[in-house]
Amino acid sequence: MSEILCRGLVRIFATDGVEVQALQGLDLVVERGDLVAVVGASGSGKSTLLGILSGLDTPTGGSAVVAGSDLATMTRRERVAYQRHAVGFVWQQTSRNLLPYLTAAQNVRLVLDLAGGRRDGREGRTRELLDLLGVAGLADRFPAEMSGGQQQRVAIAVAVANAPRVLLADEPTGELDEAASVDVLEALRAVNAATGVTTLIVTHDPTVSEHVARTVQIRDGRTSTEVLRRRATDADGTERHVAEEFAVLDRVGRLQLPHDVVEALDLRDRVRLTLQPDHVQVRPDTEHEEEG
Repeated sequence: MSEILCRGLVRIFATDGVEVQALQGLDLVVERGDLVAVVGASGSGKSTLLGILSGLDTPTGGSAVVAGSDLATMTRRERVAYQRHAVGFVWQQTSRNLLPYLTAAQNVRLVLDLAGGRRDGREGRTRELLDLLGVAGLADRFPAEMSGGQQQRVAIAVAVANAPRVLLADEPTGELDEAASVDVLEALRAVNAATGVTTLIVTHDPTVSEHVARTVQIRDGRTSTEVLRRRATDADGTERHVAEEFAVLDRVGRLQLPHDVVEALDLRDRVRLTLQPDHVQVRPDTEHEEEG
């Protein structure tokens, strides 16, 4: 079942009378319980996508349904409920995720207190989450007394405290060194595996893809390629990791070829397509070039 479903998503910004189309008919499907990385360069549209999925922004066109909520038609009250209960969020800036005057445990407990429900289970839930994120020993520390990586792991505990259906992470390793980044990515994977929360990581860092089974590349406001990773066992019993890259075909038949393919074959302007019994062949239009 799809937990995130975007179809033909469009977002247009107008600045000083000039329109900028940040999303140009983007399609994205994330199944329930999946852990997916969305990767793209600055200006590719990934931050705009995250703003819409988090309920902080609304699309200009197309549809976006997350955790059963239609983000394009929600009322203000429905949007607040969605942000409180259906989705959790981890910002890039560690300072935005935690209240500086509360300890790690108090930051998590605050989410549970605001949600209401039974009081007797809140302390146990807080300990459980901090332990899951490997920061139980920091329960009584304030954010200023933690490293950046520790703050982000506590932030993940805060984001999932109310058991959201979807967890969104915006460049969660953007301010961290390599070792801390690995710790945070593994923490996200552990939370995904332990709770089943559908997790979407948005980042410009391609190394994040090594920690997830599926990576979606965004280019020019549309999904362009996907990389799927799996484990395979050879005939001799040796286990290896396999990564396969796919071009994404949208509903009207458009696709974006990877840059390395375009450059390797020197594809430009237009290409020749030849339909084969089980595939389509793409070739440079050399005949046209010779005529020119």
